Amino acid sequence: MENAINSYETLFITDISAGEEAAKATIDKFTALISANAAEVIEVSEWGKKRLAYPINDKPEGAYTVVTFKAAPSFISELERLFNIDETVMRSLTIKLDFEPVAKSAAKIGEALKEAEAEENAEAEAENAESSVAADAGEVENADDAKAEDVAPASDPE
Repeated sequence: MENAINSYETLFITDISAGEEAAKATIDKFTALISANAAEVIEVSEWGKKRLAYPINDKPEGAYTVVTFKAAPSFISELERLFNIDETVMRSLTIKLDFEPVAKSAAKIGEALKEAEAEENAEAEAENAESSVAADAGEVENADDAKAEDVAPASDPE
């Protein structure tokens, strides 16, 4: 049987009550574990310290981390088992993605925003150029009409 590779996204919340360094060590440990065992890590997004919707083990805050990766289905059960063993992981959730994930790094988002802004500016300049050409044409027509009106009363025999 062929070894299937699927796309997954896992979110885990780490306990920050022991200190930021301990939380960072747990995040690094699990991202390294996923990198070592997964076929390909697409993106690691650290959301940082957030307030929880409800306290977990009497703790109101935790550090959120989302990892998007591709792996064999058998790896997911092992990852969930390791999340449950580690006491600094407060909650975890892993889902299978139905689409092909694409990295959304800040640099790529910035480039996309700059491209979109450049396109909007180009469209605005084109519209301004068209409206100024139309305005110039309207002024020429108005000037022709004014000359015709000036000439018409002068040629009136009365």
